[in-house]
Amino acid sequence: MLNPDIRNQRLIAGISAGISSFLTPFMSSSTNIALPAIGAELNLNAVTLSWVASVSLLSAGIFILPGGRFADLYGRRPVFIIGLGVYSLATIGAVLAHSGSVLILARLFQGIGGGLIFSTGVAILTGYYHAGSRGLALGINTAAVYTGLALGPALGGLLTGYFGWRAVFAVNLPFSVAALITALFLPPDRKQEERTRRFDFTGAIIYAGAILSLMLGLTRLPQGDAMLLTSAGILCLLVFGLWELKAFLPLFPLPLFARNPGFTFANIAALIHYAATAGSGFLLSLYLQYIKGLSAQSAGIILVSQPVVMALFSPITGKISDRIPARTIASTGMALSSIGLFMFAGLGIKTPTSLITAGLLFVGLGFALFSAPNTNAVMSAVSEENYATASATLGTMRLLGQMLSYGLAMMLIAIFIGNIPLPPAPQPVLLRTIRTAFVLFGALCSIGIITSLARGRGTTV
Repeated sequence: MLNPDIRNQRLIAGISAGISSFLTPFMSSSTNIALPAIGAELNLNAVTLSWVASVSLLSAGIFILPGGRFADLYGRRPVFIIGLGVYSLATIGAVLAHSGSVLILARLFQGIGGGLIFSTGVAILTGYYHAGSRGLALGINTAAVYTGLALGPALGGLLTGYFGWRAVFAVNLPFSVAALITALFLPPDRKQEERTRRFDFTGAIIYAGAILSLMLGLTRLPQGDAMLLTSAGILCLLVFGLWELKAFLPLFPLPLFARNPGFTFANIAALIHYAATAGSGFLLSLYLQYIKGLSAQSAGIILVSQPVVMALFSPITGKISDRIPARTIASTGMALSSIGLFMFAGLGIKTPTSLITAGLLFVGLGFALFSAPNTNAVMSAVSEENYATASATLGTMRLLGQMLSYGLAMMLIAIFIGNIPLPPAPQPVLLRTIRTAFVLFGALCSIGIITSLARGRGTTV
């Protein structure tokens, strides 16, 4: 029987982490729907509007790993609370924004707050739920993420249509404040020895340069400066690795990778899985609207089937991962995702909607089987003093995978179609582009199965 105090602390941690996990994906997916309305009211061009959508992802990617390491050194609770506070204030700024530059600045700070939340929310949850019950808790938390993704397009469209785009940001505010107030009731972190409190600011600066260059480069492929930015990012990562090997208390403890194959391959599998799947919704949206001629609302109803399945099954697969090795469950999930992606590689003008939905269900179930068990594996593969760093590392893999996926999709569009508006583009050319992308995505996910299996036969990973 659990001590009542521990039970209450678990409940508080679960509620606060769950709400915060819902916030950022809901914000991202609902903002995408509101972009045309934002552009019309604030008179923004396409480039500026794209920054409204992407700047938060960029700033989150820069702050997530430093935030995780800072939390491991100085306490997860204060960093989590700061992240929620920054996110809440930035959301108020977005609601009140009177120009594109103010809105982009607010979205940048939303990303900073989101990065701090990403790096600590799962770590806090992991600290309260131990082996045997952790998988279920992480599965419910993962379901909150996918619920945000599922509700974002539909609710964002309704809010924008009836109340204007500011309502999309305003509806986030009570949730972020509720998560913040709940987090204040968490007990303080256990004090760490003073000698460990030394943050690697130099490593953080090099890392920020690497992530900035990589994300800008991957999203601009195949433009000329994209290769330069991507190369600069890779070079910065190499410099970062060399610096971390010599740092007294590195931003990222490389021995976690060097001596922990379960942790290493679980993170690589996450990177590959997100790289293979993140861009699929974007491509299917183009297919459904430009090839099948469906409205945005009809396309959204079809596409929402994937995150709904992910939200429904993630708690179940998380609980299963407390009993069955994540290697088995996550690898099975990647195999199902591969099947779904290869199904989309055969899309045609007359492909029935039922077949498209079936492919989405395969990918959604595959994601549910992969995500929560893989998160459980990553968090179970490290000791408590590295929980936030491990959570931040997994978050970084997710963000980089998403950028790589979208970058690959945009590169293929530029190669096959060129720099022309999509509606005039010949349907066969657009269809060939989408098919090629899904062949590559399916092959990449198939390689990921091997990576996932390579983590070993341990009981937890």
